[in-house]
Amino acid sequence: MEFLSKSLEETAKIARNLSSKLKPRKKATVIGLYGELGSGKTTFMKYLAESFRIEEIIQSPTFVIEKVYELRDTSNEIRKNSGPSNIVPRTSYFDHLIHIDAYRIEKEEEMLNLGWQEIMADPKNLICVEWPERIAGIMPEHVRISFEHIDKSSRKIKIEL
Repeated sequence: MEFLSKSLEETAKIARNLSSKLKPRKKATVIGLYGELGSGKTTFMKYLAESFRIEEIIQSPTFVIEKVYELRDTSNEIRKNSGPSNIVPRTSYFDHLIHIDAYRIEKEEEMLNLGWQEIMADPKNLICVEWPERIAGIMPEHVRISFEHIDKSSRKIKIEL
């Protein structure tokens, strides 16, 4: 699927649409976010996190490498309140959204030392990796999202499920 997003609202809609399609696999579900600096990877990540009702500020974890967000079951809450239509109710699919920025990773062993194998083994983890090409040798089969900077407010977003 290929999209041309001309606004933050359109990018948010694309992220919400993707979040509703994500289902667990035998191991963690992994998304690779590809694109040059400023192409929209972290912005997309912010909207993806919002779609799972994460209220924390999402920033690229460039210096800490990894940030783990707990996901809570919102299905009953949304049913009771007819919740916002732009939020995806989370049932029992994922327990954690893990945001990794591999930009500063020099060797794949660094990711292995940070517990990559362990977080990859858990099917309740949804892992989003910015700069996945830096750890290409240990990236499993994953959803590929490529971002291309068109102009100040427009991005081409290509999603390969």
